[in-house]
Amino acid sequence: MLALLGALALYWRSGKSPPATTPATTNAQAAHYVGSQQCSSCHADATRDWQQSQHAKAMQHANAQTVLADFNDTRFVHNGVTSRFFKRGDEFWVNTDGADGKLADFRIAYTFGLYPLQQYLVAFADGRVQALPIAWDTRDAAQGGQHWFHMYPDEKIDFRDELHWTGPQQNWNYMCADCHSTNLRRNFNVDDNRFATTWSEISVGCETCHGPGSNHLAWANGGAPAATADKGLSIALDARRQGSWLPTAGTGNVHRSQPLANHTEAETCAVCHSRRYSISSQPGPTGQLLDTHNLSLLTEDLYFDDGQQKDEVFIHGSFLQSKMYAQGVTCSDCHNPHTGQLKLQGNATCTQCHAPATYDTPKHHFHQASTQSGTNGDGKGDGSQCVDCHMPARTYMVNDPRRDHSFRVPRPDLSVSIGTPNACQSCHADKDDRWAAQAVERWHGPQRKGFQQWATAFHAARHGAADAAAQLTAVFDNPQTPAIARATALQELRQYPGNALLRAINKGLSDPSPLVRMAAIDALPAGASPPAAAFRLLDDPLLAVRATAGQALAGTPPAQLPAGRDGALLAAIKDYEAGQQATASRAEAHVNLANIHARQGEALQAEADLQTALRLNPDFAASYINLADLYRASGRDGQGQQILEQGLKRLPEQPDLLYAYALQRVRAGDSPAALQLLQRAVRQAPDNMQIVYVYAVALHSAGQLQASNAVLDAGLQRRPNQPDLLFARASFARDSGDLAQARIFATRLLEAAPDDPRALELQRQLQMQTDG
Repeated sequence: MLALLGALALYWRSGKSPPATTPATTNAQAAHYVGSQQCSSCHADATRDWQQSQHAKAMQHANAQTVLADFNDTRFVHNGVTSRFFKRGDEFWVNTDGADGKLADFRIAYTFGLYPLQQYLVAFADGRVQALPIAWDTRDAAQGGQHWFHMYPDEKIDFRDELHWTGPQQNWNYMCADCHSTNLRRNFNVDDNRFATTWSEISVGCETCHGPGSNHLAWANGGAPAATADKGLSIALDARRQGSWLPTAGTGNVHRSQPLANHTEAETCAVCHSRRYSISSQPGPTGQLLDTHNLSLLTEDLYFDDGQQKDEVFIHGSFLQSKMYAQGVTCSDCHNPHTGQLKLQGNATCTQCHAPATYDTPKHHFHQASTQSGTNGDGKGDGSQCVDCHMPARTYMVNDPRRDHSFRVPRPDLSVSIGTPNACQSCHADKDDRWAAQAVERWHGPQRKGFQQWATAFHAARHGAADAAAQLTAVFDNPQTPAIARATALQELRQYPGNALLRAINKGLSDPSPLVRMAAIDALPAGASPPAAAFRLLDDPLLAVRATAGQALAGTPPAQLPAGRDGALLAAIKDYEAGQQATASRAEAHVNLANIHARQGEALQAEADLQTALRLNPDFAASYINLADLYRASGRDGQGQQILEQGLKRLPEQPDLLYAYALQRVRAGDSPAALQLLQRAVRQAPDNMQIVYVYAVALHSAGQLQASNAVLDAGLQRRPNQPDLLFARASFARDSGDLAQARIFATRLLEAAPDDPRALELQRQLQMQTDG
C-alpha cells in the first residue's frame, strides 16, 4: 500500500553531507510582479522577439482575433457524440456532452496554444476551467491541417471516464495553468471545492522566466543602488556569460573554457519543460527546479528502457541524460529564449560546436547531403540532418511531433535485443531492426555505443532477469552515468531487497545529486532503523529533498531519532504537508496527507483526509483502499468492508480494490468470495505479481494445487525470476513430495535473489530431505 501511494503522487554508516548548491536567486524575497509591458521600453528587441513567440500566445481570451478554428456551425462526430461549434454574436460556443452525458451549450472562454493545434477552454461557475477534447489542427491544409480532431481518437470516452473533458484529468487549474500563464495562483478552497484562480498575465510573460521584476525595475529607474546584485533581477540567467566554447584539438568538438557554475537556466526552463509535479504554492521560478517541483525519473510508463521519450516528458528529463548536459550545454546555446525558435536553421545549430568537416558530411551520417531542415512536419527528415538520427521525434496530441533531447547515437542493436525504438525506423519503416543494426555496425564499428549505457539493466529489472540487481548496481555505481539514470537505477533496485540495495541506499543518501538523495531516502526499508545520513537530509538545501525526507522519516520512534533532530523532522514534515496542500484539489494529495498523519498516530486526521479525497474524486481507488485499511487497523473491519463495497460499486473491475476486498474477505473467513475476487483482480492486472502470488497461495490453501501451480507458472511466464513466485513454486513442489521440481525452482530463486534468506533456507531443507 505504501508503494501504491508513492507511485501516485511517485546499512547504515553515513558518508559526507550533501554539498550545498549554488544559490540561483538574488532579490526574489521582496520582489513583486510588474508585467511585461514594463520591460518593453528598455528591452525592445527581446520584447519584439517574445511577441512573435508561442509563449506570448500560450493562453488568450477567446475572440475573433485569437480563435483560429471554424465555429461557423460546424459539426464533429466522435464515438456517437455530435459536437457543434457555433457563434452567438461575438462569443464562441460548443454544444457537446457535459458531465452528465447530456448535450448542452458551453461558452468558450479561452484559447490554449497556437501551433500545430489550438485547444479551447470552458469556464464553470465553481472556478474550474476545463479543456475540450476536440482541438483545431492549425497547420496549413497542404500539411493536413485546418480541421477539428479528437485528442483521444482511438478511445471511447464518455462522461463516466476520468479522461472526460469535464473531469479532473482535463482540469486547467491543476493540469495546465501554471505553465501557460504568469504568476499563477490556483486558490483552491477545499471546503467548498471551488477555485478562484488568478494570474498576473494570461500568457507566458517576461517574469515567468526572469521572476518578479520590481527590484530590477527599481534598479533601472535609479531607485536602487547601482551595486544591487544582478541589477535587481530575481533570477540571473547568465549561463551564456559563464565562459565560452573552445575547439578541442583533433576531435571536431568543443569544450567549455570554464565549467558551468550552475544549471539555473535549464532548471528555469524545466519548470514547464519537464514531467514534474508541484510541491510549492509559490508560483515564481527560483532557478532550482527541486525548490518548487519534483521531477519524474526514467520510469517505465514515461520512458523506454534506454531512456528515450515514451509519454509526454517535455524535454528536461531527456536532456539530463545527455552528454551535452554533462558538458555544460544549456538551452540558449541552441534556442533563442525569446522567440523559442532554434538560433540557426538545419545543421547550423549543431555545427556551432561540431565541426561540419567532421560531422556534416556523408562520411559521418552516410546519407545524401541535403539542405532540408530535418523535418517534413511529421518529425521525419532525410537522414542527413543531425536531428534525424540523434533527436528522433515522437508525435503527441495527435499532430505534434517533438524531438527527443537526450542526443543519443542510434542503437538499432538494442531494438533487436530488448525492443527499444530507434531513429532509423523513422524513415526506413520497410526495413527491420536487424538491417539497421548491421548498417550502423558496418559504418561505425561494434564498439560505438554512445553515452547512455543503462538500457539492458533497466530492461533486466523490468522483466525479472536473474542478474537484474547486479546490472542495476553497476549503473548506480558508475560515476559517469547521469544522475537521473542513477536515481532510476536505485528506484528499480527496490524490487530486489538485499545487501546491494542497502549499500546503494547508504551511498545515495550522501550523493552530490539531489535526485539520487531523494531516491535513496525514498527507498529506506519500512520498519528499519534509519541511518544518521537520512536525518541529515532534513536540512537539505532543496525543498524536494527535505520534504521527501520528512515523508520518509515521519513516525520514526523516539528511540531511533538522533538527539536534537525532532525540530528538523517536524519542519520537514510541514514542508511535505505544504507541498500536498499546494495541489489540494487532487484526491492524491489528501491520500498522501492521510498516510503521513497515520504514521504519526493521528488516525482521526487521517480519516478526515481520506473522506476529503473521496469527496473530491470518488473514482480514485486508493482513497477507498486506504480508508478501509485505516478502519481495519482501528478494529473497524466491518466499516472497511462497507467502504470497499462502495468503491467496487463505482469501480467494479479496479484490480487494487478487488485485491483489497479479497483480503478483507479472507479476514472474515469467506474464502470462496476471496478466491473469486482474486481471480478477477489477476484477470485485470496480470503483471501485478503481488496479486498473482496471493491468489496462488490462496488456491493452494484451498487445496487447489493444480490451479495454484498454473497461476504461478503463468506469472513466471511474465516475470521468470520473480522471487515470491519462485519461492512459492519451490515450496509447493517440496510439500507435495516432488523434490526434483522443488530443487529446480529453488535453484532459480537462489540465482535470482542470492541475498534472499528464503532461498538459502530452501536449499538447506531440500538438502536435508535428500540426505535423509
